[in-house]
Amino acid sequence: MPPPFNPQSPISLPPTIKPPDISMYLWPELIKYYGYPAEEHVVQTDDGYVLTMHRIPHRPGRSYRREQKVVFLQHGLLCSSADWVMMGPGKAFALILADAGYDVWMGNGRGNTYSRKHISLSPSDAKFWDFSWSEMGIYDLPAEIDYILNATGKDHLYYAGHSMGTTMFYVMCTMRPEYNTKIKAQFSLAPVAFMTRIETPLRILAPFIDEIDWVMKMLGANEFLPKSELLEMVGMITCKDHAITQSLCGDVLFLLCGFDSKELNETMIPVITGHTPAGASTKTIVHYVQGINSGKFRQFDYGLIGNKDKYGRDSPPEYDLSLITAPMYFIYGDNDWMASIEDVEELYRKLPTAKGKFEVTLSQFNHLDFLWAIDVKELVYNKILSLMAWN
Repeated sequence: MPPPFNPQSPISLPPTIKPPDISMYLWPELIKYYGYPAEEHVVQTDDGYVLTMHRIPHRPGRSYRREQKVVFLQHGLLCSSADWVMMGPGKAFALILADAGYDVWMGNGRGNTYSRKHISLSPSDAKFWDFSWSEMGIYDLPAEIDYILNATGKDHLYYAGHSMGTTMFYVMCTMRPEYNTKIKAQFSLAPVAFMTRIETPLRILAPFIDEIDWVMKMLGANEFLPKSELLEMVGMITCKDHAITQSLCGDVLFLLCGFDSKELNETMIPVITGHTPAGASTKTIVHYVQGINSGKFRQFDYGLIGNKDKYGRDSPPEYDLSLITAPMYFIYGDNDWMASIEDVEELYRKLPTAKGKFEVTLSQFNHLDFLWAIDVKELVYNKILSLMAWN
């Protein structure tokens, strides 16, 4: 166990342990490595998935207090709860929140490293992977939020989501609108709903999305495969000899979301790639690509016959954003491949209770910088802390 962490001291690791070694740690060892208390909690969704949540109930040297405010963090596509803590004290958002006195809970969406169980299905079953971010918003988030509020005795909580963690939230508040009242304030980091103007290599799939057999072959039949043929092809195009990004070209997350070499701490690359990608269904990827083609934020498109059977109509229904009543704040970057400024602003205009939007002042700030940038605390997290204190 490392020595107790002093939040006023510079960030440092025990001298005998190098940063890459942290990649070997999973929960709860990862949090305990940094000297914080850690808890695991298991919750079952209404459709039978078994999810693991992680909690930091208080900062080192303090005990849990009933009056503590509760904050829930939801990871994005191909990520896990580890992404909120792996950068360490003074840098990782979950640890910063714990140091500020919050009771911090972190979700894990179905299918990732920590949530690969079901009451009757196995990850080897195709049916296990028959979900997208829509089901995560309808089932996963409500189950986790109810569990947290029951465990803490609170009536509401703060919610911060990154990327897909924002998409899931919008789905929950439209499909399960009663959950709006359980949210004190929501913070969207790199909001993703409309995707017409994104620049990610996912656009390559858009013209072929109706050729589902080909798409599944390229991405993986059920679980999204990081070593798929498509990504190998994209990697050959994107990565150049001697480029700083070359060491990351084998990581699907950087390949899809982009790089920001100035804000990336290279010594932490083995830690990041040791925990991500953390798993996703191919259907989740396909659902996003459908949004590129349609220009709409709507439910999964099963084709003419499938839509008739599923929805009783030719095309999938759009999510009714007017049903979202939780107070919301947007934080976005100018260099984000997955959340363009135009798409973010379109979403913001359609939300009746959007309270403010803030563009990160660094022009090169990209999609993954919200988690791992060297200066993310100063550029993003301090703003959220001030808004939480105000709400």
